[in-house]
Amino acid sequence: MTSLPTRSIGDLTVSAIGLGAMPLSMTPGEPGPEQAEQVVHAALDAGVTLIDTADAYTPDGRLGHNEEVVAAALASYGGDTSGVVVATKGGHTRDGESWGLDGHPDYLRRAAEASLRRLGTDGIGLYQHHRPDPAVPYAETMGGLRALVDAGLVQRVGISNANPEQIREAREIVGDALVSVQNELSPRFRSSLPEVEVCQELGLAFLPWSPLGGTGKAAELGSEHDAFAAVADELDASPQQVALAWLLGLSPNVIPIPGASRPTSITSSARATGITLSADQTARLSA
Repeated sequence: MTSLPTRSIGDLTVSAIGLGAMPLSMTPGEPGPEQAEQVVHAALDAGVTLIDTADAYTPDGRLGHNEEVVAAALASYGGDTSGVVVATKGGHTRDGESWGLDGHPDYLRRAAEASLRRLGTDGIGLYQHHRPDPAVPYAETMGGLRALVDAGLVQRVGISNANPEQIREAREIVGDALVSVQNELSPRFRSSLPEVEVCQELGLAFLPWSPLGGTGKAAELGSEHDAFAAVADELDASPQQVALAWLLGLSPNVIPIPGASRPTSITSSARATGITLSADQTARLSA
């Protein structure tokens, strides 16, 4: 296992790049159990020690499929996985291919207990509320997260798809057990920059989901692609690697979690931690 630069999620130390496991199970039959296992193993070989999953990442409505894929891959890995943090989420429901929401504390309790069984652990290292439920007061949902910590089911909690006001409200209710925020952030989607600032102020990790804009293709990086391609040429890197390096440079609290459905993808993403952008390059990418 290679060593990567590290960053903090609360009292945890994890690799500065994580693996977003969602692509491993959202399309029926693809990438397939064997290739999914290879992706996780490649991530571990590259030094990745943070894997992000969720009970709702399923191609057919069967909650927990992605968690089971991740757990099986970790179990079959020949090396030491004791330092690997598996972060999962609850609060989304699935009815076939349809997504729903349930932010009630009793639902989160059942979801967390089911995730515990699937991941085969005594306590979830990082349990994240997937998305605010408009039908449930946010304070009630956050109280449910706090109750999971108090019950010993989860060790730390995070929130996802939250705005600055919700982050502050969550911190007031959950306290120091709240350690992270996971929102969309990429070169083409920069609307979460205010949330990054709040996380830096409060000492929370910020985990950008879809950090490459969804597909990771250079053409999908948005209107800023020309700048990322130019800097990539200067550094003998890919535009995707430059995008991840740019995100890492936004704040020491940022830990991107690029998805991958091929081993080479996560291996390439991990190498982005070795890229150093100059002040001029950063300014051009941030324009």
